Amino acid sequence: MPSVFGKALKVPDMPAESHSPAAESASLRRLEPRDALRAAEIASASPAAAQWQEGSFAKLESSGYRGWVLRLGEWLAGFVVARVAAGETEILNIGVDPGVRRRGYGMRLLGAALEECRREGASRIFLEVRESNAAAIALYERSGFRRTGRRVKYYFDPVEDAVCMALEFAGCDPRA
Repeated sequence: MPSVFGKALKVPDMPAESHSPAAESASLRRLEPRDALRAAEIASASPAAAQWQEGSFAKLESSGYRGWVLRLGEWLAGFVVARVAAGETEILNIGVDPGVRRRGYGMRLLGAALEECRREGASRIFLEVRESNAAAIALYERSGFRRTGRRVKYYFDPVEDAVCMALEFAGCDPRA
């Protein structure tokens, strides 16, 4: 399967601002077990991210999940994790190191995950996000996601509602 990693992303239906100069200096690849500790550290420093432990990240592939990491040189700066099944993808977790946020890296990670999942046959992507996470909601909306509902008291520490969002890849065969 051809990979998008190390190349500028040209994801259909993604806005032009997703390809910022800052994001172009980064490289992307699949998350590997050796990345688990750093991914867990980023999640821990990201209160809105799911607080997965190192072991959860280390077992992604064997659990049927897909993960990607964003690297700045040799430094792992972010991750995204998704589950692909029956033509749908669920974005399960995403995080960028607090020291490099707001530079286009979250969009780059999300774009890579969307492109790879679409290539694997996904026609619909969905996710939940904390209602208070305005930055993430804005990122998802810029990426074409639409609000589809709410899950009351979905999150804890603190207890909070989740905004449900979805993106449809309509009008084409996702494997084409």
